[in-house]
Amino acid sequence: MSNTAKTLVIASAVAAAVAGTATTATAQAKEKCYGISLAGENDCAAGPGTTCAGSSTVDYQGNAWTLVDAGTCADIELPAQADGTPRKGSLEAQDRDLPA
Repeated sequence: MSNTAKTLVIASAVAAAVAGTATTATAQAKEKCYGISLAGENDCAAGPGTTCAGSSTVDYQGNAWTLVDAGTCADIELPAQADGTPRKGSLEAQDRDLPA
């Protein structure tokens, strides 16, 4: 094998390793944000009586979460609640907008 071929093989291996690290970092840069999902569009854990992904039954259900980029949960703009109270995402389950 020529030196050029060896260099190409090593460069490809390094590029693959770096690409794998970037993917892992991206996956770790997510967090659960509760109370931002539309009905049926949560990622998982929608509280008692539900199973997993897509099981929320109310828009902005406080105990259903969606993965978002880390650090953005509280900044997501949501419509106000029926009584005019601002609605925000949370890193913890909330007691608002739960199914009856």
